[in-house]
Amino acid sequence: MIEQGARAAVVGSGVAAATARAVYAGLRRRRRPAWERVNHAGRPVDLYAGPAVAAGTVLGALCAGPPRQRGAAVLAVLAGAACGAYDDLRGDHRRGFRAHLGALRRGEVTSGAVKLLGIGAAGLAAGALLKERPVDRLLAAVVVAGAAHTVNLVDVRPGRAGLAVQVLGAPGLARGVPVAAAPMGAAAVVLGDDLAERTMLGDTGAHALGAALGVAVAAGNGRLGTALHAAAFVAAAVAGERGAGSG
Repeated sequence: MIEQGARAAVVGSGVAAATARAVYAGLRRRRRPAWERVNHAGRPVDLYAGPAVAAGTVLGALCAGPPRQRGAAVLAVLAGAACGAYDDLRGDHRRGFRAHLGALRRGEVTSGAVKLLGIGAAGLAAGALLKERPVDRLLAAVVVAGAAHTVNLVDVRPGRAGLAVQVLGAPGLARGVPVAAAPMGAAAVVLGDDLAERTMLGDTGAHALGAALGVAVAAGNGRLGTALHAAAFVAAAVAGERGAGSG
């Protein structure tokens, strides 16, 4: 069983990496202004790494793990990527849950609200696939959505999110959760260009990778471990909210 899981992880990582590499190269050959940005240092960069790692993670996840884990990962990644892409292309400069929820109360649906509701709903659906009891499903949903948000929070400088994916994904592999290999393989492919400030993951890539990691965390832990991870992700979100309020 361990050997089978290791083989699935290798295949999943390889498929994710190959897909991300092919999609990234194809997108860079067909450049679009909507996916171009200026980074924190004033350098022109693209956001093609985002859709590339999302595509790689989806196909990699389909090759790794039991059917329900694969289904949860694909669902969470697609939702994270779609909501993130909406924010990348149509988002505004408001930061923090408070600002977006305040706008929602006034009848304005912001890109942040789309992410909050869309990824939250996907987390609930993924939790239903991964766990049997309602409390465990809810904890898994918090982990999936929280992981997506946390990876996006650290994506403020070149390479940080990609490196965080490698660190956060490693325990899943150690626990024999092969689906963790998919985001790790996809993120590794674009890490060099990310560090060199040629591309960015954007919300598309960060949320997709984080959601996949959340699925791996929930799949690899029982109630206590999932609850501890959920608490950690909530704490990260609270810290990020304070930073957004003071920024």
